[in-house]
Amino acid sequence: MAEQASETDVAIIGTGPVGLFAVFELGMLEMRTVLIDALADPGGQCAALYPEKPIYDIPGYPRIAAGELIAQLKEQARPFAPEFRLGRCVTGLAERSGGGWRLRDDHGDVLDAKAVVIAAGGGAFGPNRPPLPGIEIYEGRSVHYSVGRREDFRGKRLVIAGGGDSAVDWALSLAGLAARIYVVHRRQRFRAAPDSVSRLHTLAAAGEGVELVIPYQLAGLEGRDGRLEAVEVATLEGEKRRLEADALLAFFGLAMELGPLADWGLEIERGQIIINPATAESSRPGIFAVGDIAGYPGKLKLILTGFAEAAQAAHAIHRIVYPQRALHFEYSTMKGVPGRE
Repeated sequence: MAEQASETDVAIIGTGPVGLFAVFELGMLEMRTVLIDALADPGGQCAALYPEKPIYDIPGYPRIAAGELIAQLKEQARPFAPEFRLGRCVTGLAERSGGGWRLRDDHGDVLDAKAVVIAAGGGAFGPNRPPLPGIEIYEGRSVHYSVGRREDFRGKRLVIAGGGDSAVDWALSLAGLAARIYVVHRRQRFRAAPDSVSRLHTLAAAGEGVELVIPYQLAGLEGRDGRLEAVEVATLEGEKRRLEADALLAFFGLAMELGPLADWGLEIERGQIIINPATAESSRPGIFAVGDIAGYPGKLKLILTGFAEAAQAAHAIHRIVYPQRALHFEYSTMKGVPGRE
């Protein structure tokens, strides 16, 4: 019996900001899209890791929260009715004998597409978890690797662990909202932006509810039924402290890996898919890459760079989806957007 597969014009792997904008660019050229992402919600790292963090280099927005940017991009894509397949990974990609590509995911579903756009950011990612016994009991309830809503931590006693930008930025952001914040780092010096580190030290010195617990590292958790009561920390010499806390925010960076796409026969260098910047096409015709996953000489890892790559890819893909139709370039101001005229 023939294998059942659904069909679309373009399959987009990844629903971060660049993947979402690709829906708009492809839609403006009358191409249907299906988006696939391992995360449960669209938005990539912007939604999963720092939805409330401000972004300052999006044209037209002097300042916009990452989560709000995702909301605006989803609204921009909405007229083109993209299909989202979330909480699933693409495990297989094979060229079809009649042209196009067949994608398989870990739910057992099969999708045929005339072209594929990989907008997977840095690849599959997940938090680097501290090696604490029983930490999984508290994850999602008292132990967090990202901040979804600041308000969730109002009036709480927090331990923020880490020495990079995420740890320092969230300590600054949550100061005054949380009842008390302990910032735990195993070194005296932080790796965050100097201005942010200076502000953190000023807060701690002023006794504004922020205490720097350095040089200490996480040593254990106390609590019951997934509710944290205290975090144990220790120095390298074995000196210990018990910090009463309602939540632990652990910011030790992300574990990035390319996952299955590393086996798809694409030219890859230093974790990036090498593309032709004029078209965003990879070494395999019909497969395109945009955003941070795409690489070429002079590449700037910026969201706005990914937006431009999405536009380049859409125009290049048009000839694949509509080989008999000439593409006449039109500005959106002239063409309009379906349902938005």
